[in-house]
Amino acid sequence: MKNILISGLLAGLLNCSVSAAEVGDTVQVCALNHFATNQPIQLTEQQPPLLLLDFWASWCAPCAKSFPFLNKLHQQYKNQGLRIIAINLDEDIKEAQQFLTRFPVDYTIARDPGQHCAKQLGLRAMPSSYLIDRQGVIRYIHIGFRDSQREYIQQQVVELLSKS
Repeated sequence: MKNILISGLLAGLLNCSVSAAEVGDTVQVCALNHFATNQPIQLTEQQPPLLLLDFWASWCAPCAKSFPFLNKLHQQYKNQGLRIIAINLDEDIKEAQQFLTRFPVDYTIARDPGQHCAKQLGLRAMPSSYLIDRQGVIRYIHIGFRDSQREYIQQQVVELLSKS
């Protein structure tokens, strides 16, 4: 099911106009590669997760602030069905690797070949996160990251996990 979601997201991105995704849109699955291995990311769970797609780059100062928060969020809610995929958009993979050395995480780090997923969603800023429910519908979009958003984002995750 997750593979279908991710494949559909990318296919939809390639076939859609450049308009930005909005809350309530159904997301087509993106074709993403695992950062470390460059292998396609397989989403094979029986029940689709609550998915948080987070787009980041090594030069993004707010991204550095968001990584520890997302790591904590992942630790708290991964067993309840939250899956975080942080999608790197750096042109130079070495810069992203250095960033990950300073800000290590336990969740999935991906690459977006050709930035197709970013284009499909009409990415406007860094970081940008999309909280996608188990039916593939975008429920919340966060452009940028501020410390004041932590509690609000956590409340959104808890709300959507409770609806499963």
